[in-house]
Amino acid sequence: MMENIAELKAFLSFPRDIAIVTHRNPDGDAIGSSLGLYHFLKEQGHGVNMISPSEYPDTFAWMPEIQKMAIYDVDPDLVRNIIERSDIIFCLDFNALDRIDKVGEIIAPARARKAMIDHHLYPEPFADFVSSDTSASSTCELVFEFIKEMNGMRYMTPLIGECLFTGILTDTGSFKYSTSAKLYRIVAELLEAGVDDYKVQDLIFNSLKEKHLRLLGHCLNNRMEILEEYNTGIITLTKEDYANFDIQRGDTEGIVNYLLKIKNVKMAAFITEQPTIVKISLRSKGDFSVQEIARRHFKGGGHRNASGGYSFQSLQATVLRFKNLLPRYRLQLMA
Repeated sequence: MMENIAELKAFLSFPRDIAIVTHRNPDGDAIGSSLGLYHFLKEQGHGVNMISPSEYPDTFAWMPEIQKMAIYDVDPDLVRNIIERSDIIFCLDFNALDRIDKVGEIIAPARARKAMIDHHLYPEPFADFVSSDTSASSTCELVFEFIKEMNGMRYMTPLIGECLFTGILTDTGSFKYSTSAKLYRIVAELLEAGVDDYKVQDLIFNSLKEKHLRLLGHCLNNRMEILEEYNTGIITLTKEDYANFDIQRGDTEGIVNYLLKIKNVKMAAFITEQPTIVKISLRSKGDFSVQEIARRHFKGGGHRNASGGYSFQSLQATVLRFKNLLPRYRLQLMA
């Protein structure tokens, strides 16, 4: 539940200039929650702008009005202007201003009130209004609850519902992770509001380019390593792979999950060589938490079954470092 909800309702009882900000490299939940809240607040007569530190993946280019999202990497002056004239800034799908890089440095001193809606661990106390629930499947789930708290279900159009369904669908891995009875009740309400769940799934999962399947084949055939003694799988990608397959933002989304399709693999690692860092994405099955590994060893964090971090070492050194951690977790991984 949103803290100080009565105060926020009063603040939003007449038109405001509102900014909605999400994290760098936005995924389906970041984009879906931003667009869902954007359309909801627009329905209520507010002036609303969306901001992302970096560009969104082509996978979500179909979402209505996503092209109106201001991108800091593309036009920092526009983003600064939006923040400076805003009355309130909604921070979605992140829990600390350093997670949005230079955009956070602009938001911190801004005169605007700040509201955070997020489901990650260890939120920092920068916001005036907070909805933080680590048991939630997604930020989209929390935005749905926020709309209810604002007595706003009469504004729940199929368009808003499809935005929220997109984030729920992608952050749960098509309802494989972080599900609950409450979540399924929310999804039922979204379908009752007119969401075409088949259409949304088709747009997200059946719009790949040929190179995506060739990249997946390369990862599984040439870049996959299974460590049976630790029930762990690893896929790596080099800078050369990125060049050879013309990998763009979002092209590798979901590849790490293929490792978990192997019966005895309990933890999956996707380790990729970026221009200045090595990025590591971790996924797990059941009760094994990858959040601790990401936070303690790779300057990252996330959720129990889905976390990420980074390393300034080489790709080879990072992979070796990850493998050297596995004996510490062997008993949990083999349980």
